[in-house]
Parts: sequence; structure tokens; C-alpha cells
Amino acid sequence: MPAHLHLAPAQAQGSRSVDHAQPIRVVLAAEHAALRGGLRALLECEGNFEVIAEADALESLTSGPWSGEADVIVLDRSISGGSSIATIDELRERAPRTQVVVLTAEDRPAFVQRALVAGAIGLVAKDAAAEELAQAVSAAARGERFISPRLAARLDALRRSLTEERLTPREAEVLGLIALGHTSVEIAHKLRLSPRTIETHRAHIHSKLGLENRAELVRYALRRGLIGP
Repeated sequence: MPAHLHLAPAQAQGSRSVDHAQPIRVVLAAEHAALRGGLRALLECEGNFEVIAEADALESLTSGPWSGEADVIVLDRSISGGSSIATIDELRERAPRTQVVVLTAEDRPAFVQRALVAGAIGLVAKDAAAEELAQAVSAAARGERFISPRLAARLDALRRSLTEERLTPREAEVLGLIALGHTSVEIAHKLRLSPRTIETHRAHIHSKLGLENRAELVRYALRRGLIGP
């Protein structure tokens, strides 16, 4: 089935308003129409939100004509068409003023960490959307991070375990990206740091963990939940 991006007629063209009294403009990206309809109804009943477009696949989301219009994209992690993590990165590159909130049934800290590194500002547990989505979208529109408490607790537990081994949060981010196969230049671009700084982090990681090669780093990252499917 071909991918589609559906624009609300009144919002298909025109410049983005900077008037904070205006509704928060939202794009919903989820494969199933029923889910998109539910999210739309939830937001429009909860507060000052306006859904200006809907996407049913990643391809239609990244190629759609909404760029510059949306304040926040709500992205269902299970949407078809490729990697949601790579899509977050692409969306942030394409429209840096548009924030991304991820709706996910995945609660492993590896995914939460990867989504944050890619540029998501919010993560909402799918089974808590009714209580938390409006709050997350409002926070995102203000440029503030929101993570569902359950997801945040698991991420904090991971970070505490890494701290016991003297890894800083930044080193943990770098370690996860190394384990996923990214080069120092790619990691520097993702984290907006210099390649030299990434090389320093790499040296510290190897020294602190006593690991000598990428294969050992991958095994460590898998055990710690830094990476996963």
C-alpha cells in the first residue's frame, strides 16, 4: 500500500506562526488510521492543539510538504518504512525547529537512549498516552524534554549502573553509538561535538572498562542494554 501524508485543508500552505496564542501545530505519524484518529481526538480534546497533517509511513513523513509548519511531530515507533531512529535524525536535520515526540511500546533503556541521541525531545509509553501525550507535546513545543516516568526510571537505572563503572552519561552515549557501528566522525555529527572530543571519549571508555576492541564493546553494550533490536 502506498504511503500517504494527509494535510488538513486549511493548513496545506502558509507560513508558520510565531504567535504563542496560536494552537500547537502537530503532525501525527502512525501506520494505522485508528491510532491516528485516537491521537487526534485526544489532543484536540485535551488542549490548544491543531493536527495539521497525518503520515502513515516514514517515507511520507520525511518527504511531505509540512516542513516549517509543524511545531511537534508525534512519531509512533512501530510505524512501517524503515528505522524510526534514523528518521528522527533526518527530521531534526530537515526541520530543526520542529520537535519530535516518540510514542513507543518499547521500554528498554537502549531504545530510549538512542531516540534521545537521535534528537527526540519526548518519549511517551504507548499505554500511557491518554494521560501523558498532551503534556509531552506541550512540553516539546516549549523546547522542554518529557519522558514517561516508567521509561525515565529504567533509563536512570541504566545510567546509575554505568556510573558505578565510572562512565559518564556522555561516554555511555558514545559507547552505544560505537557498538552500533558509527565512526568517530558520525558520532561527532550526531552529538554536535568535535571528532577529537569523540576520540578522547573513546580512549576513556577503553581505559575505564578495560576493553580492547569493538567486539568487546558490543558485548558489553548488549549486556548493559545500551543497544538492542
